[in-house]
Amino acid sequence: MEKIVLLNLEKDKMMDYLKENSSFIKDLNRNPNNYENFKKIIKEKYNLRLTDKVSNIINDIELVSSILNTLE
Repeated sequence: MEKIVLLNLEKDKMMDYLKENSSFIKDLNRNPNNYENFKKIIKEKYNLRLTDKVSNIINDIELVSSILNTLE
């Protein structure tokens, strides 16, 4: 794998996801330009996008609110 792809994987903390989805190793070896596509797919699969994070925070707030309402 090219050095720049490895550096990007480490910088973006995607190495663990690459190990779990080893089919992408072959794809990135053949065409390093597919890194952005890999990153996009992983973010969708593991809910790492900003919208997913906001949604999780909203769900947590709703949970705490419902717990407080039942305690009253």
